[in-house]
Amino acid sequence: MLAVSHLTCQRGERVLFQDLSFDLPDRQWLQIAGTNGAGKTSLLRILAGLSEPATGSVAWNGVPVRANRSAYHADLLYLGHQGALKEELTPLENLTLGLGMEGFATTAPAVRDALTRFGLSGRERLPVRYLSAGQRRRVLLCRLRLRPARLWILDEPYTALDVHAAAVLTEHLESHLAQGGSVLLTSHQSLSLAPGMCITL
Repeated sequence: MLAVSHLTCQRGERVLFQDLSFDLPDRQWLQIAGTNGAGKTSLLRILAGLSEPATGSVAWNGVPVRANRSAYHADLLYLGHQGALKEELTPLENLTLGLGMEGFATTAPAVRDALTRFGLSGRERLPVRYLSAGQRRRVLLCRLRLRPARLWILDEPYTALDVHAAAVLTEHLESHLAQGGSVLLTSHQSLSLAPGMCITL
């Protein structure tokens, strides 16, 4: 379970949110809502261990993340709104290299299967610089099929997706929850998942 206690986030002299606490147990999903600039992405980056809060703590299975970051990151899959893809590499190369750098081996057939599932068949060996915003987003989402993780933290995963890709993403979220995982995400779209929780910043 992810446990968040009394988090405060400050940028310069501005406090984005303060004294934020919640729990996210297995098989549950939580949506972070709020207007642009409310601090949604900042919160997700704190929860992913990429930045530090002004106050408060984050714990995973009862252990503070600060005390055991490696174990937490092994259980975590974080997809930021601006995902990092190398422009000169193909989707196949980006996914294989990225997973390898995290210590997760994969195979070319598995990567091709994930790309096909997200509607990218035929673009496996096309440099990423030639892909549209929606296609790039789908390359990143392939990690949901390839990278084992109990906790998914996703920043606007539905952005730039067409109807087919959005449906595939929803199927993956539902499957992950059914298998005991948990999901924390931001989204400006209404979600067709089973009832979950929502926090507004």
